Formats: sequence, C-alpha cells, structure tokens
Amino acid sequence: MTRQHVKTGLGLIFTAIMLFPIYWMINVSFTKDTDMRADPPHLFPWNGTLEGYRAVVDQQMPYLGSSLLIGLGTVALTLLISAPAGFALAKLRPKGGGALSFVLLIAQMIPGVIMAMGFYAIYLRLGVLNTIGGLILADSTIAVPFGVLIFTAFMSGIPDELINAARIDGASTWRTFRSVILPVSRNAIVTVSLFAFLWAWSDFVFATTLDGGGDHQPITLGIYHYIGNNNQQWNAIMATAVIASIPATLLLILAQRYVAAGVTAGAVKD
Repeated sequence: MTRQHVKTGLGLIFTAIMLFPIYWMINVSFTKDTDMRADPPHLFPWNGTLEGYRAVVDQQMPYLGSSLLIGLGTVALTLLISAPAGFALAKLRPKGGGALSFVLLIAQMIPGVIMAMGFYAIYLRLGVLNTIGGLILADSTIAVPFGVLIFTAFMSGIPDELINAARIDGASTWRTFRSVILPVSRNAIVTVSLFAFLWAWSDFVFATTLDGGGDHQPITLGIYHYIGNNNQQWNAIMATAVIASIPATLLLILAQRYVAAGVTAGAVKD
C-alpha cells in the first residue's frame, strides 16, 4: 500500500466522520417517534415517515420566507455599502485608508452578543424592534466589514490602465466604478453576496435579541420555538433543519468556483 493510498483512505475516513452528523440529521428526519429510542438505533429509516416534513410545510414555511427576505435584504445592503467602499480604498486611496481597513478588521472580532445588546438599546429608542428591516441592518453590520476587505483586495488587483482609459474617455469616477470596475469584480460580488446571505440565514443572536416577539421571524427562531413546544417530535425538528440547510448548500455548490477566486484575490502579487 503506497503513501498515496494511505492518505486517500484517511481522507475518506475523516470526511465520513465529518459528514455523519448530516447523515444522522437526515436519518432522524424520516424516523418515526416510536423508533426514536430504539436500542440499537436504526442506522437507516427502514420504516420511515414523512410526518416531519409535513410539519415543516404546515408550520415552518412563514419562517423560511422571512429568512429568505432577510437574507436577500442583507445581501443588497451589504453590496450597496461595501462595493463602493472597497473601490475607494483600493483605487482612490483616501487619507486614513490603512487605518480604516484596520478598524474594519477589528470590527469583525467584536462578539455578536455585544453588538446585539447595543442594537437592542438603539432599536428600543427608535421603535424598530421586531422588524425585518432591523434584522437586515443588524446582519449587514457583520457582513459589511468582510465585504469591504474582500472588495478592496480584489479591486487592488485590477489594472490602473482600465481606470485611466475610462477617464480619458470622459467617464466620471461613479461611471468608471459602475461600468468598468463592477463588471470585472464578479468573483468578489458573488463571494460577498454568498457570505452575507449565509450570515443572515444562520443568524440566531440578532434574531432572538431583536426580533424575539415579531410577526416575521427567521427560521432559526422557528426551529428554536419548535424545539421548545414539541421537544418529543425530533423527526419534525430534524426535517426543519434539513429544509433550512438546502438553500445554503445549493448556494455553496453553485458559487464555489467564484468564492475560491474571490477569497484568494490579492493574496499573490505579480
């Protein structure tokens, strides 16, 4: 047995170990309540049921719709702020740009629960607690610093000749950004959009702090409430988790090529 075979075998074993919780989540989502405490546990739902998925359709769809709206809103707000900011830091080089980049890096290290407490006090005064707009704004504060850093790194690698050519043709700074820089920044746009959506989709801290009593709550709170109210129906809980994982999984599969290029942008200098 060659060293390559050993590495491949170890890789398969470690991959199976990491993916087993996902398999078990799917397995339990099809398992009947009466078989849940079987000893030994059923490794495959031979006598399966769709009761959990019917519960998702009946009870969890509004939460999924709210999460989708929050995720898309977070993506839009993040791109609206981070793309121009990244362009300014990369190509316009304002005074204090290096310090600003450092501040953005530090901002990503602030625990979300601390930010949530600050937002709660502000939202309480403004009267925007328990609103989708409030959650979009809060989630964007996590995504925007990351987005600015990604756009700055990516746009720094765009040749200055493109900008100079646009200026010679009479294009303004805004027109240059919109018509020249953005079209060639597709990888960075996809990367920032994906991470912003995933952060908003999986957020629990901001959701439970800022929207715990709202009429349009995200899926993370839907699962949380479902566990509290139906803590014996684990197939329904796991079915909700499976359905909630599908959008993120599809986005990761579709965007992985762009994400790899966007994240590594600026890492290597010519």
